[in-house]
Amino acid sequence: MERSEIFQATIARFLEPVRAYLDDPSVSEIMINGPFEIYVERAGQVTRTDAAFADEGALESAARNIAQFTNKRITPDTSRFDSRLPDGSRVHVVLPRCSQKGLCIAIRRFSKKSFSLEGLVERGAFTDQVREYIELVVAIEKNLVVSGGTGTGKTSLLNAISGKIDSTERIIVIEDSSELQLQQPHVLPFETRMPDRHGRGAVTIRDLFHSALRMRPDRIVIGECRGGEALDLIQAMTSGHGGSMSTLHANTASDALHRLETMALMSGIEIPLTALRAQVASAIDVVVQLTRLGDGRRVLLEVSEVGRLTTDFRYDVTQIFTYDGDRRCTTWTGARSAFGDEVRQKGLAGHVDLTRPVFGLEGQ
Repeated sequence: MERSEIFQATIARFLEPVRAYLDDPSVSEIMINGPFEIYVERAGQVTRTDAAFADEGALESAARNIAQFTNKRITPDTSRFDSRLPDGSRVHVVLPRCSQKGLCIAIRRFSKKSFSLEGLVERGAFTDQVREYIELVVAIEKNLVVSGGTGTGKTSLLNAISGKIDSTERIIVIEDSSELQLQQPHVLPFETRMPDRHGRGAVTIRDLFHSALRMRPDRIVIGECRGGEALDLIQAMTSGHGGSMSTLHANTASDALHRLETMALMSGIEIPLTALRAQVASAIDVVVQLTRLGDGRRVLLEVSEVGRLTTDFRYDVTQIFTYDGDRRCTTWTGARSAFGDEVRQKGLAGHVDLTRPVFGLEGQ
């Protein structure tokens, strides 16, 4: 048996109390709040289950096996960690010294469905016009951020968007725990590493990002931007590494840009806010914003382009597509994209439906 198969069988045994939910494709998240309180999420709705572990020791054994699968260890100094299951499902563990309910585990399920932009159009998530726009944005190497709250489907959408990167390109993927599943032939997946029991050997996203820049990438994809690595990403995007992508937590496109500012300031490098804001505006070309509605549905709220700063140093954000609540679909606002000339120069005008002049290419 391969290593992953051995771990899968072992972890499944230790997670037996929630095995039914791990096998249930309708369950998107399993939340274990100590050994006797377990919730699951289906279709955006969270409900408590009757499942329970025998005791805290049984739950800790499960956590130790999950940690071992990604070469991590639970030591007396460990308070929390990220990992994943053999099927790719993302796991976050918080240990008792930080949790008053005992050891807590959140398992974000790995979808066995392969999402594509075409599939999302067929499901009515957005129009074919949105798909066409995103494909062309990727083709002309615009830097793109997928933004949204927790559980809005950022990683799934980033996976679908990254599927439009040309198969000839060298792509470096950087994540805390590997979730993205790029299908191109030349992909280098990098994963962070926790320190050992002596505090040595830690490898952060910033460390991996520095390595990535020295390995001749055509594209850099960061699974989630959440700290000081944002400054490295911004500077890379403004220095010739076009077509980079990442996700982050924010509620609107404008909030996403301000969040990038805040994370960049966490780098410890002093930089005037106006200069930093100018770099963010120069680095990020497109923000794809997701949200979750009150009924639990995840929708594409807006697709916006970021222009240069205004004269009063504010972000200039233009909504190209927004969610139409009546049609229950994301549709064109009527605003023209600023990328029309680049689409023409790249020889891609023939790929644009001229009856829908998002890029202003009528008459081509």
